Amino acid sequence: MKQVIVHDKMQKNYTYTLSEPVGKNFAPDFKPQLTPTEMLELGVFGGVYMRDCVNEFPKSWFKNTKFAPKEINKHLAGINWFGVNASQSLAVWRKNGWLYKDDPRGWFQWYCRYYMGRRIPDEDARQIKRWRMMTRHISQIRNHCRVGDESCHTKQRQALLHWAYDSRKI
Repeated sequence: MKQVIVHDKMQKNYTYTLSEPVGKNFAPDFKPQLTPTEMLELGVFGGVYMRDCVNEFPKSWFKNTKFAPKEINKHLAGINWFGVNASQSLAVWRKNGWLYKDDPRGWFQWYCRYYMGRRIPDEDARQIKRWRMMTRHISQIRNHCRVGDESCHTKQRQALLHWAYDSRKI
């Protein structure tokens, strides 16, 4: 088993173990439609999320990532695939108890680490439950938009991209 040591702006000397092969052996009820690489290439989180985490993950993940310029520390909606900001602030995430102590950046950080092979059974179950709850947005898009109409419900579509659902296909 491989150990990963994290040194970034939000974590110093955090260590975790990879117990599964990269991109394999997911929970049976967890079937994300997008890989972390695909999400980063499409444009998620306004281009500022995880800019300082590139050493933790494979360099290939960041080859075509849409990042905001380093001097900009706010979301740039134009970087997102749907051109809208569909994110809530980290303060909101903290207030609502959505963050796990070892993943201070939230769901996507958890997903990246899960994808790499880290497993934490209780936290994995919690995050997968949160991921499944996003399907309500899929229903709303299907009920109100023509298939492939990317101009319809753009915030919901962008939010779904943030959760590894390929909303371009709805």
